[in-house]
Amino acid sequence: MKPRVLIVDDEERMASVVAMALGRAGYECEVCNSGAAALAVLEARAADAVVTDWKMPQMDGIELLRRLHAQQPGLPVILLTAHGSVPSAVAAMREGAFDYVTKPFDNDELRAVVARALEMTRLERENRYLRQEVGSRYSPEAIVAESQRSKDLLALVRRVAPSRSTVLIQGESGTGKELVARLLHYWSDRVGRPFVAVNCKAFAEGVLESELFGHEKGAFTGAVATRIGCFERAAGGTLFLDEIGETTADFQAKLLRVLQDGEVLRVGGTQPRAVDVRIIAATNRSVREEIGAGRFREDLFFRLNVIPIQLAALRERRDDVLPLARHFLARHAEEARRHLSFSAAAEQVMLAHAWPGNVRELENAVERAVVLARGDSIGSEDLLLEDTERAVSGATAGTLQDALDRAASARIAAALEAAGGQRAEAARALGIERTTLYRMMKRLGL
Repeated sequence: MKPRVLIVDDEERMASVVAMALGRAGYECEVCNSGAAALAVLEARAADAVVTDWKMPQMDGIELLRRLHAQQPGLPVILLTAHGSVPSAVAAMREGAFDYVTKPFDNDELRAVVARALEMTRLERENRYLRQEVGSRYSPEAIVAESQRSKDLLALVRRVAPSRSTVLIQGESGTGKELVARLLHYWSDRVGRPFVAVNCKAFAEGVLESELFGHEKGAFTGAVATRIGCFERAAGGTLFLDEIGETTADFQAKLLRVLQDGEVLRVGGTQPRAVDVRIIAATNRSVREEIGAGRFREDLFFRLNVIPIQLAALRERRDDVLPLARHFLARHAEEARRHLSFSAAAEQVMLAHAWPGNVRELENAVERAVVLARGDSIGSEDLLLEDTERAVSGATAGTLQDALDRAASARIAAALEAAGGQRAEAARALGIERTTLYRMMKRLGL
């Protein structure tokens, strides 16, 4: 969406000149001929910035600035004046103007001032979002950690976060490696800069190199434009390389060079570019075993493993099972608009389960239980754990998640059949919201 700029000037010709100059820079412009008209427009439609003349009848630019900031304190206002003196500039800044431009103005100067104003508002929005995100999802109080191993882990993360050192996180799938990586970022002084996550397993080797390092136009077939890689996009922030154990030896050599030199060379480029990025890598494989098998470079391991963090499986920290389950229940029950709790039997089943899929499997089980529970209490049968384990142990193919999804599909399909295909009636029979049923059907391919 184009940034929207409101232009206020009682001289129609001057307003058109300003609109033309900013329109050529890609901004959407709307013109008003008075301060009162501008206030009325802003009540109906938001703007990203305001460019207003200083001297206007009835309501001048300073008075408009005051009223705008009373209604929208964060809206940047740029004043146009033919009286560009130091006293007038000081007065404008004291009233909260972002900047001022003197007439006759240079088009490039005007566009540069507007661009700075829009960039400032974008950064302020990002900072507000980050503060809210850190204060809610990533605050220490929001992290569920009841077992001693989890508490020790969080204490380690808090000590490590402020440093620039590279971190290697190892642990089974579903243990929360990306969450730990985000905590390392949000609890550091890099919180205001980007956090870029890349799943190395999701890309072929050549594509991964372009994704991380970028490429120049014409570097290969299909490279119709220059592309900035993840290293450059994460400048000043954190780059999270998930599934690093799945990469090839050739790529590992190139990554090692970047880590050693602090520079990236785009594919097809000739000029290295310095990057200031903190690297956090993660893998569910045993890296030392991969080194012994010749699939992972030992020198890259030492470069990544400056600070090692080993995540425990959920079965090794059972004190976290019920607190995590209740945390997930609160979230998914709120989405489904249901008031639910676990029965004693359901809690016993969860404590006894091995959780081969760790925290991810636990959350999936709770989400299913929210959908399948008939009343206000989730029973052990709603979790689909014990019966599924027996089914899986006798199965010849398929993962545990496959079996759980099959059981959920069968339950939903039966409800739909009994309801004659009427989804609203099936949702009522299952005791869930219709939107929740739609979401489950889409995920399960029903």
